[in-house]
Amino acid sequence: MEAVTGYALDALLAVVVLVGVWLVVTVVRYVRADRGTRVSMRQAVRVRWGWVRLARMAGLTVTDKTPSLLAQITAQKDGPAPAPRVLTPKIKVTPDRFGVIVRARTLPQVGLEEYQKAARFLADAWRCTRVSVLPDGPGRVVIRGVRSDPLTTPTEHRPTGRPPTDLTRWELGVDEYAAKVCVSLANVPGVTVAGTPGAGKTSGVNRFVCDFAPSSSVQIATADGKVSRASEGDYADLVKRMFAFCGDDLDEANALFKRLVELRRRRSSVIRDVLGVKNMWHVGPSPQWPLTVLIIDEAHTFFREYKGSDAETKRLAALTAENARLVEDLVKKGRSVGILVILISQKTTGDAIPTFIRDVCPIGLSFAQKTVEAAVAALGDDIRNWPDASPVTLQDPAYVGVAVMAMQGRPGYTRIRTPYVSDADAARIAEATSHLTADPTLCLDALLDTTGHTNPGDDMPDSPAVSLAKP
Repeated sequence: MEAVTGYALDALLAVVVLVGVWLVVTVVRYVRADRGTRVSMRQAVRVRWGWVRLARMAGLTVTDKTPSLLAQITAQKDGPAPAPRVLTPKIKVTPDRFGVIVRARTLPQVGLEEYQKAARFLADAWRCTRVSVLPDGPGRVVIRGVRSDPLTTPTEHRPTGRPPTDLTRWELGVDEYAAKVCVSLANVPGVTVAGTPGAGKTSGVNRFVCDFAPSSSVQIATADGKVSRASEGDYADLVKRMFAFCGDDLDEANALFKRLVELRRRRSSVIRDVLGVKNMWHVGPSPQWPLTVLIIDEAHTFFREYKGSDAETKRLAALTAENARLVEDLVKKGRSVGILVILISQKTTGDAIPTFIRDVCPIGLSFAQKTVEAAVAALGDDIRNWPDASPVTLQDPAYVGVAVMAMQGRPGYTRIRTPYVSDADAARIAEATSHLTADPTLCLDALLDTTGHTNPGDDMPDSPAVSLAKP
């Protein structure tokens, strides 16, 4: 008896210690959390404690008339039948800055559709702005409840300066449920970005540059149609990490486009022999064969139609027509050899970006727009069927930095809060990674010399000297 009592005391002591450790960890997490997360932690406690009662009221329970095994064993032969059991789905609640994430089990007659129908009741009970329900694998759902609207909560992104682990993954920001939104760049030939001035277009692209700049497997060129020199525009802090830059001069832009089209042709002619594949994305970018990104900001500057009979107007008209043809070549033929074109314009209507270029780009983002026609040009005609997600509704200053796009695997359109990247951080990253800048043409020359393949560009004019990045 004394031994049993001793074991019981030891077990009780162990339980007390474990509970004490759990309480200490919880208190430390609560103290170290930011204000929003603390509110969500208290909210999570209310969700757990009130779940059984709420589930019954919301119709998320099921009655099981079959008695449990224990009830069958203990039931008396002539006694009353065991009472039916009310089964409640089990949940696991995780708090974060914006609200709670609830992972729940499904039951017979209580599946994904039933949870989605009860979403508005859950939002009211949990005091959330909105609640979404999505499948989380067989027999599970994930319920996302946000207390504060992530779309109207400005966020900042501080680049780490470390190379990205996945060069096909572009992190855009968070959606209206504070879930991270990423798109795959693999096999993507082009991206269009639209929106009114000051809506957040360039800031979104700045994050792209800052996140990919630490990798020598990515090289960037820019044509900025709203400035004459880099020091005058939004890319002044990032130009050190670009192997080429031109302003609104049509002749300089034309020369840059020709340079990249020639790179595309050379890559296409040697890719099988050098990489052993028809598609660069089968092996991924490398310092010797980098993903080459062309950013064309204020793209309408380079494609607009000039009308007039004087010689200069005719020359400019011919130049912009050739620019369109060259960029079309990059978008339509550059995917498999690792060339990506990002076109930015206030409106992506046919007069700003020719439709034979715009409609080939599989990824389209639109920040705030003033007209439905501009939204349709940026996102497609289906946006008319989703008025609540239309970028026309984003004209409030609170939505600066919010974009709309169609996501694969999701119905309709997704609204995304893109973070702000400060000029100081952009300058810091560009300065720290400037030594990684290399001309992709010279990289190809070096790769062909190393592998002993015939260089199809031997008869080309020499490219300007740019230091090659070390593998």
